[in-house]
Amino acid sequence: MKKFFLPTSILCLLTLFFALSSFKAKSNKVAYKNAAVKNVSAEDLTSAEAVSNKLYDSLKLNELGLSKEVLQMAYKGQQQLLNNGVLNNDAVVAIADFSQPSSQKRLYIIDTKNYRVLFNTYVAHGRNSGLTYAERFSNRPESLESSLGFYVTKNTYFGKHGLSLKLEGLEKGFNDNAEARAIVLHGAEYIGTSRADAAYMGRSFGCPAVPQAQSETVINLLKNGTCLFLYHPTEQYLHGSKILNG
Repeated sequence: MKKFFLPTSILCLLTLFFALSSFKAKSNKVAYKNAAVKNVSAEDLTSAEAVSNKLYDSLKLNELGLSKEVLQMAYKGQQQLLNNGVLNNDAVVAIADFSQPSSQKRLYIIDTKNYRVLFNTYVAHGRNSGLTYAERFSNRPESLESSLGFYVTKNTYFGKHGLSLKLEGLEKGFNDNAEARAIVLHGAEYIGTSRADAAYMGRSFGCPAVPQAQSETVINLLKNGTCLFLYHPTEQYLHGSKILNG
C-alpha cells in the first residue's frame, strides 16, 4: 500500500491552526469565567446599597430624620448577619440613631422586605453618654454609657421595668458585654412626649429605653432574633466594626 505524505508546510499550518483554536477556546472559557465572577462581585457590592437606597426613597425616611448613609450601614449589617445565620427575623431591622438628639424620634423599625416603617419613636441613651446628645460610649460594666453597634434581640422577661427584651451584643470590644451589663430594651416614663417640656429627656443606665406606653408594641415587633443597630458617627466604631467593614 502506497503511503501518502502531506507537504511539511501544510502540516505546520494545520498544527498551528489546531493550536490556535485550542488556545482561543480556553481563553474564551477563562474570559467568561472571569466576567461572571466580576459581575457577581459587582452585584454583591452594590446590591445592599441599591436596596437600601430604594427603601430610603420609597419610605421617605429623610422626612423622618434618618440619613441615607445610616440606613445603608444598618441594611448591610442586617444582610451580613442573615448570611451568617445569626438572625431569625429576616424582614425587620431597628435603628437607634444616636447622632440625633433624644428629643427627636430617633428609633426606626423598618420592614425591609415589605417596604414599611413599622414604628418610629423616642429612645434613651445612657446617663453618662451625654445630656440631649449622646457623645460618649462604652462597653465597660457600670459605665452607665450606651454601647454602639449591632445587636440581636433575644427573649422577653418581666423585670422592674415590666416587659423587657434581652439583647446580645455582636461586636467584640464595642457591645459584647451587653448581657453582663444587663443592657436590655425596656419601657420608661422618663422618655417620650411626657418629657417634651423638660430641658432634656431622661437617660438610662445604658439601655435603649423607649416610652413606657409603647414598649410592649416595640418589644413584640423586635423579639426573638431581630437586628438592632445603635449608631453614632464615632470614628473608632466606624473604622473598628468588623460588621461594617466586613
